[in-house]
Amino acid sequence: MATGLMAALRAAGYDVSGHKAGPDYIDPGYHSLATGRPGRNLDVHLHGENLLGPLLLHGASHPRPADLAVIEGMMGLYDGKLGGRGFASTAHVAALLDAPVVLVVDVSHVSRSAAAIVAGMAVFDQRIRIAGVILNRVGSRRHAAEVASAVEDVGVPVLGALRHDSGLAVPSRHLGLVPAEERAEAVAAVELLAERIAAQVDLTAVVEVARSAPPLHAQAWSAQEALRAAGFHPVSAQRDHPVVAVAGGQAFTFRYAEVEELLRAAGCRPVVFDPMSDPALPDGTAGIYLGGGFPEVYAAELAGNTALRTALRDAVRSGVPTVAECAGLLYLCRDVDGAPMVGALDAVGRMTSRLALGYYSALAPAETLVAAEGDRVPGHTFHRTTVTSTGEQAGPAWLLDGQPDGFSSDPAGIGRPTLHASYLHTHWAGCPQAAARFAAAVSTQRPC
Repeated sequence: MATGLMAALRAAGYDVSGHKAGPDYIDPGYHSLATGRPGRNLDVHLHGENLLGPLLLHGASHPRPADLAVIEGMMGLYDGKLGGRGFASTAHVAALLDAPVVLVVDVSHVSRSAAAIVAGMAVFDQRIRIAGVILNRVGSRRHAAEVASAVEDVGVPVLGALRHDSGLAVPSRHLGLVPAEERAEAVAAVELLAERIAAQVDLTAVVEVARSAPPLHAQAWSAQEALRAAGFHPVSAQRDHPVVAVAGGQAFTFRYAEVEELLRAAGCRPVVFDPMSDPALPDGTAGIYLGGGFPEVYAAELAGNTALRTALRDAVRSGVPTVAECAGLLYLCRDVDGAPMVGALDAVGRMTSRLALGYYSALAPAETLVAAEGDRVPGHTFHRTTVTSTGEQAGPAWLLDGQPDGFSSDPAGIGRPTLHASYLHTHWAGCPQAAARFAAAVSTQRPC
């Protein structure tokens, strides 16, 4: 619904900024297709309450000013961090921004009872203003009219009703929706969503809801200012704009847009490469960033690119500063479920049936490539794999609830960690010192 709404508003002539409440990487990929702008995340746990407004304003002003911003929620309106009484929920985000809420209600198995749900949602938290409802998966005109009448009787306007349509479904697998980058039909699917929503939702009313939001009294987030506040000082380098090789393609789709913005602000030049098809790292690589994704899905293709695996293993072992999060950690292992990977880590990865999902405050037990000893960094995990060391144990990258996670090591033997590999996903806008430390290490590195 959120993606289709963004696409429909764009088709109607508005420049729309798309945002996702929470840590999800997949939805912003669809938002980017719908808006023609980078999809961005707003997560109170990952970057704190004070950056919520600044990051929203930053996303709504880059690469150009937007006419309106649409923030997709996560789970139920009031569902947040477990045990946190709604902390980091969609409602928490809406309350901090004083943003009106358009509630999407699945009415496929109810009629008038939907009004009771809406009424309860409206009074549950007095900070939340439900400005309208969109009915989802209605069965017929009579069904839509019955539900709409009941909802409007409790004082909440109905902005639209979307008929049940199996053609609008998005395929899923073990970690949720299949990312847009992996679906050849994704563009056509988003266009179909836009058409359906434009025909069944009152876009003019939605825009009026957006216009009812009060002004944000904040300054837009700045990568340069974030680095300055983190104490970053450019290091004299032998060359301008050292290259940071950033894994991309279908196997590595998970990274926050602010990561590359921080690297550029620090004087680096991020260059995306595809580990499935590129035969070598980008020319002049002085640093490597391997984000999240699905190496377990594309294990055969990654294993088949022997030249790139060898180049990457040699680069890591020679001391090229390397950050690997989740999928990046798996890719650096010797193998994943028997498929050969890079082999820079003496460890193996295996698929499991258990989903590891949660917010953490991670502690750096020693100095690493991205943290000083004792630093605490907010992050999250989301995976169905395990990694087991098969050789000499390197130091842990983080302690999560006191338990070691990942590897922080010095594969080149130069006296300081040059490899940071962990399951923990971090949002560098919330811990700019990570970007600052990594960029400082990159700027002194001789390119491979």
